[in-house]
Amino acid sequence: MELVLIIIILILLIANLVVVLTKNNRLQTERLELLLHEEMKANREELGRNIRELRSELNQTLNFSVRQMQDSLHKNMLTGNEMQREKFEAMGKQQDALIKSTEKRLDDMRMMVEEKLQKTLNERIGQSFEIVRTQLENVQKGLGEMKSLAQDVGGLKKVLSNVKTRGTFGEVQLGALLDQMLSPEQYEANVKTKKNATEFVEFAVKLPGREDNNEIVYLPIDAKFPKDIYEQYQDAYEVGDAALIDTSSRQLEMTIKKMAKDIHDKYVDPPFTTDFAIMFLPFENIYAEVIRRTSLVETLQKEFKIVVTGPTTLGAILNSLQMGFRTLAIQKRTSEVWNVLGAVKTEFGKFGGLLEKVQKNLQNAGDQLEEVMGKRTRAIERKLRQVEALPTEESQKMLNLPDLMEDEDD
Repeated sequence: MELVLIIIILILLIANLVVVLTKNNRLQTERLELLLHEEMKANREELGRNIRELRSELNQTLNFSVRQMQDSLHKNMLTGNEMQREKFEAMGKQQDALIKSTEKRLDDMRMMVEEKLQKTLNERIGQSFEIVRTQLENVQKGLGEMKSLAQDVGGLKKVLSNVKTRGTFGEVQLGALLDQMLSPEQYEANVKTKKNATEFVEFAVKLPGREDNNEIVYLPIDAKFPKDIYEQYQDAYEVGDAALIDTSSRQLEMTIKKMAKDIHDKYVDPPFTTDFAIMFLPFENIYAEVIRRTSLVETLQKEFKIVVTGPTTLGAILNSLQMGFRTLAIQKRTSEVWNVLGAVKTEFGKFGGLLEKVQKNLQNAGDQLEEVMGKRTRAIERKLRQVEALPTEESQKMLNLPDLMEDEDD
């Protein structure tokens, strides 16, 4: 019981103590708050004062720095402007000098270009005038040649339109070809190839005969020119009329056959001539048209013994004929060739014997020369050893001998 009372008393004491302490703490807290408030107020006033002072000093410092910076910038700007002005003046002077130099060079170049252009222009103009003059001369020559050609064409037209002159034209062309292909001894003009006849063939080629009497055989060659018939045939082709083409074609074949028969009957007379003759057509187009007709060519060769040629085939035919007759002549003279070879063999045997004798004589002469050059020369040298030799010039004068060195040089 007493313990409970003690505990209660203790609790009451503690509660009283707590109340007292609480009152004291409140008072202290109020005092502290009052002191803190006053301290904070004082601090705020001091801080405001310090801030005002710092702001004033900062403003002064900033103003001073700004003034210094402004002065420095002003000085730098003045210095930079002066330097820029000096640089611009120097650049202006350099640019003026460069402009003057460039203008001078441009003037020099312009003068050089003008001189070169003037020189080139004069040369080109001179060349152009020369070319124009040359071309005008060529044109004038060409006009003269054209006039001459027109006259020649007119003359050729007159020649081809006249039957007699047309035949003469073919004869002249044939003669020119034979003159190019053969020598004058290999053919004759206007030859009477058939006995008891009055006709003369235009040309005849000389060929070796078959007998051993060295007689020649003539190959008759006659020029034919069926111009009118061929022109009718060409006109029919241009018109395109089949009936007219057939008629003119048959007429052309009949004309060629008639000409072949005329050549055979007038000029072919074996053995004085070959058993065939040559019909020469002076234009390739007519020759090509005839050769194209194989049946016509066979008829001419079989019935009339006529070979048709043109300007390009005449040489080949003549060469082949000459080669054939040369082979025949060689075959006829084969026995003579063998006799000549036998005689050559006999004489060659005699020549071999003579060569052996000459060889022996040369060998004997060599032996004798060696003996003379050896023994006799040594004997003479032994005899002459005691004789004093004279100088070369004195010995030559004494013996009246030529200088051997000069002879060798010569």
